[in-house]
Amino acid sequence: MFCTLSRLIPVVALALAACAPTTGADVAERRIAALPEALPPMNTFGQARAQAPSRSNTSIAADFLDLSFQMESGRVIERISRFEGPVTVAITGSVPASMSADLDQLLARLRTEAGIPITRVTSDASITVETMPRARMQRVVPQAACFVVPRVSSWAEFRRNRSGGTLDWTTLDTRERVAVFIPSDVSPQEMRDCLHEEIAQALGPLNDLYRLSDSVFNDDNFNAVLTGFDMLILRAYYDADLQSGLTRGEVAARLPAILSRLNPRGGSATGGGRGSQTPRPWISAIETALGPGSSDTARIAAAERAVRLARNQNWNDTRTAFAYFALGRLTLSRDVEASIQAFQQASVLFDRVSPGGIQSAHVDMQLAAFALSAGQVDEALTLTARAMPAATRAQNASLLSTLLMIRAEALEDAGRASEARSVRLDSLAWGRYGFGGQSAVGARLTEVAALSPGQ
Repeated sequence: MFCTLSRLIPVVALALAACAPTTGADVAERRIAALPEALPPMNTFGQARAQAPSRSNTSIAADFLDLSFQMESGRVIERISRFEGPVTVAITGSVPASMSADLDQLLARLRTEAGIPITRVTSDASITVETMPRARMQRVVPQAACFVVPRVSSWAEFRRNRSGGTLDWTTLDTRERVAVFIPSDVSPQEMRDCLHEEIAQALGPLNDLYRLSDSVFNDDNFNAVLTGFDMLILRAYYDADLQSGLTRGEVAARLPAILSRLNPRGGSATGGGRGSQTPRPWISAIETALGPGSSDTARIAAAERAVRLARNQNWNDTRTAFAYFALGRLTLSRDVEASIQAFQQASVLFDRVSPGGIQSAHVDMQLAAFALSAGQVDEALTLTARAMPAATRAQNASLLSTLLMIRAEALEDAGRASEARSVRLDSLAWGRYGFGGQSAVGARLTEVAALSPGQ
């Protein structure tokens, strides 16, 4: 068995035009005029500034154990494994300049924030990142956007060892060679997101927990760049007081002292007790709602089931909010009022758990799209302004680009044409990083332009 991160929930790939006007030549003409012949230069992010986790070390220790001693499938990992000694990383295949720069930034953060001695090399690496066309990768692993496997260093080696126990993470004593596979024909942001998530799992925990609101170790995919919580988990994972081969009980006995030393503020923090386990029926409902292979009716029913299960559990974390978010997305093209109500419920819950966080920014983007289509210009401007700081902090260019596109349309409708042009150009520059080439950026711009009822 190997760990795949299928990214079943692409949270920015939304059907924005579902509530837009469906007729009118003026709208079509405006769409075409919105995209310039040549896009502006691509915007990129600088080094991330991660916030330290705010909850208690007791809670973080419980998260560490649940992340480290279980696979996503539910299989138990009896003993912890990690690299012992310096770690090296190499990339093979087609490597865009943006991906190379993003890898260098990530490795620099891992050295400074997680304390891991990790460097980039050209060959014979501890972690080999291989890129290839998505279609080639998905012929073998159909639903994986990117993934990581142990004991191999190339695609050819992975293909040869798919049968048998070679790729089974649970049998590792220590980690010596790991391969990460990433598509080469996706947007720069998707490549970067894969680098963060897969290299983090190549180094450390192999599980994902839906209860975590501040981590990439969560299949809701709201966080795509390693957070302060993630860096603390990795720093603890590679602390000198731990080593490969320790059992859960042995790690649990050492964690309080490790976290007290690494995260002194966590000793006095009271926010966030230990989160509850997520029952398999809720996970299955979410996977049916947002994964492939089901009809729209079945997806909506699954999202409604996830909401009921979450409420029955009396969860006070992001899982109930995420179930409402999924329901809002899925009812968007069928029942606008139900969709708005679901997003509003998600907004209240997300704001309670993580005020001004990336989750709320995603909801605000959806509500801003509704406001724009209803001609509520001021509301669209308020919502986009509120969401943009979180999108920037989370380094989510596709979300930031979409927010700016909505804002530009709202400014246009408010008669502020000069401001609209400037904001729209900024949206295109971020769109090049978030969505990729001109056709992808143009498609999103067309979607957003169709929302506006025009003048």
